[in-house]
Amino acid sequence: MVIVMRRPVTPENLERVLTLIEASGLRTHLSEGQERMIVGVIGDVRHFEESAVERLPGVERVVRIAQPFKLASRTYQNGGSEIAIGCHAASTPSNVGGRRLALIAGPCAVEGREMLLDTAAAVRKHGGTGLRGGAFKPRTSPYSFQGLGEEGLKLLAEAREQTGLPVVTEVPAPEKVDLVCQYADVLQIGARNMQNYALLQEVGRCDRPVLLKRGMWASIEEWLMSAEYILARGNHRVILCERGIRTFETMTRNTLDLSAVPVVKRLSHLPVLVDPSHGTGYVHYVAPMAMAAIAAGADGLLLETHPTPDSALCDGGQSLNPEQYATLVAMLRPLAQVLGREI
Repeated sequence: MVIVMRRPVTPENLERVLTLIEASGLRTHLSEGQERMIVGVIGDVRHFEESAVERLPGVERVVRIAQPFKLASRTYQNGGSEIAIGCHAASTPSNVGGRRLALIAGPCAVEGREMLLDTAAAVRKHGGTGLRGGAFKPRTSPYSFQGLGEEGLKLLAEAREQTGLPVVTEVPAPEKVDLVCQYADVLQIGARNMQNYALLQEVGRCDRPVLLKRGMWASIEEWLMSAEYILARGNHRVILCERGIRTFETMTRNTLDLSAVPVVKRLSHLPVLVDPSHGTGYVHYVAPMAMAAIAAGADGLLLETHPTPDSALCDGGQSLNPEQYATLVAMLRPLAQVLGREI
């Protein structure tokens, strides 16, 4: 059960609610975000009379939720969420989850100034709504390119200044959250960090939208429970991203689970993006799976693009060049229109 408090929340009104709940032998958990305060009720609530709480001053509504992911569920919020991205002054604001599809594209890793600015210009020219790029790159091999660190973040900020594209970049550890927040519009949690609970709680306290990628071995419920960690700390701007899971199949890098899109849409109000680049691992599969993702109901795409994929320091084999990216966007426009969406 969750109790939604009406803003502004006075200490007296909050104390009345907490006292009534705790007098019933139940525990409480406070989640305070910028838009609302949520009181979570922990314990056996089968015999708890919510009408007594609803009558208290300052209470907006009481919601009984059966799923373990309370704040992410459609019981808590029936309509789909729209998440605004673009907090920096140079960003062109846009939403993820509305009628317009989000197209967030860019290189796997920021390799240098010229390649990043060229990529950002191409993304903007062909309908992109966000620029992705890794400044910190946690990799399977310790010998692989690990990113440029803060220098990469500065280059992403420069690309935003030139194009207006909001920046999406990965934060690899709790101690890096404040640094990445200085430069990024959206904090990405990579697949390997989906269940890094210390990191989830840290981004839950910040004022940036969070793009949460599904872990490569994670069930849908585990993915939504990771989102719940962020929501429970007060950050209600969470965007999910399906990027493929590990199966026995070896013909693709991962198995892109497009069935997850309608499943999550039925269970949760959070918007869902699909990453067909990591999901397949091969550039010739990106376009068909991107179109299939939109047909399945995804709210947008996370795409890897690079001016010269053959010379990319990482993931060049799954990256679209500017011409391929432009062709894909042109293919997506009529499909989006048929589905009642737009680019």
